[in-house]
Amino acid sequence: MKPLTDLPQMRTIQPKILYYGTPVILLNTLNEDGSTNISPISSSWALGDNIIIGIGTNSKAYENLQRHFECVINIPNPELWKNVEALASFTGKNQVPLEKLAQGFTFKKEKYQVSKFTSIHSISFKPSRIAECPIQIEAEVKHIRIPDYSPFFAIVETKSMHVHAHENILIENSEHINPAKWSPLIYNFRHYYSLGEKKGKTFRSET
Repeated sequence: MKPLTDLPQMRTIQPKILYYGTPVILLNTLNEDGSTNISPISSSWALGDNIIIGIGTNSKAYENLQRHFECVINIPNPELWKNVEALASFTGKNQVPLEKLAQGFTFKKEKYQVSKFTSIHSISFKPSRIAECPIQIEAEVKHIRIPDYSPFFAIVETKSMHVHAHENILIENSEHINPAKWSPLIYNFRHYYSLGEKKGKTFRSET
């Protein structure tokens, strides 16, 4: 362990956001007319086959999930960042919330059109999948909770039902995704990044 004198100086700060480097997901939910809404999301994590998502309560995704308990979690690679960013300033809510208007959001229903993504049918669920995303997860919504300490966000608990992956990121003749061939798009303090060089692996790795 390094002595404290060899470590960088520390400073206590108050950053406006805490997106400290998480994978981007594109959350597909079902609109009232049966079409699919696409929402870029930067807050999610997995525990086993459960994926927990954080979304704003003023979003179309939140509105849709309260009505229809199905979603598709699409995970883009770094090459798709411009398609993701093309969605960033739009909301699927026809009446744009005032706080979103102040941030520059405008209404756009046809998310596939603006992002130039390709829609493909899901196996079991009504929201479509995004063909270009190397990983697509059909998931069932199990619980939605709004924290009493932060009413502007909802915690959505989902269970993975079907996982789809592009063949070129899989280890041949296995169910494993090859980490040497797969990299998620990373949202790092509102900038897009890919993964860096490999440093090692955990003792529980099976590949």
